[in-house]
Amino acid sequence: MSAPTPTAQEPNNSLPGIRQIRQMYRWVLSYAESPHGLLALFILAFVESSFFPIPPDVLLIALALGKPRKAFLFAAVCSVGSVLGGLFGWFIGYALYETVGKPIVEFYHFQAQFEHVRQLYQGNAFAAIAIAGFTPIPYKVFTIAAGVFEVPLSTLVLASALSRTGRFVLVAGLIFFLGERVRHFIEKYFDLLTVVFTILLIGGFFLIRFVK
Repeated sequence: MSAPTPTAQEPNNSLPGIRQIRQMYRWVLSYAESPHGLLALFILAFVESSFFPIPPDVLLIALALGKPRKAFLFAAVCSVGSVLGGLFGWFIGYALYETVGKPIVEFYHFQAQFEHVRQLYQGNAFAAIAIAGFTPIPYKVFTIAAGVFEVPLSTLVLASALSRTGRFVLVAGLIFFLGERVRHFIEKYFDLLTVVFTILLIGGFFLIRFVK
């Protein structure tokens, strides 16, 4: 069974920027029908952890819908790619911040949060990375910051492995048990989910302020 292709019509009253997000979403989703879907998932998970804006959950869901019995295998591949991408993000922050890392941080408008991230890392780097890895907070910003502020690689790897694996296994579990209903829900409420994602992003930053 091949992964379903989205068929929902784009509403004319989409919020600014949602049309572009939806187009990128569809582009990523197109790899679900490619024979290289598993490799694409690994690459997407890797680059999302260091610079790419679309989360790998999108392709993970599509691949898992096509082959539900392999949902947890897809989650494992996604987790490995994400953790390795986090290491690449650390390297960007450690060795290439001025030329590569800084433009990425500026793209996401997180310059002001960088000092706060430094304070979080001085307090509890493991918890900060774990929260960022599980929530909609841009994980790439935290992996780059980990390199800039020289967080130990062991801390980054362990926190990332726990949080990213937990997140992707949760997604795979939903597909394994709910299947098609997940895709229909995403397609029907895509614009609403985009807004909810933004709210969760803000909430994630609020939550992370309590990390000591």
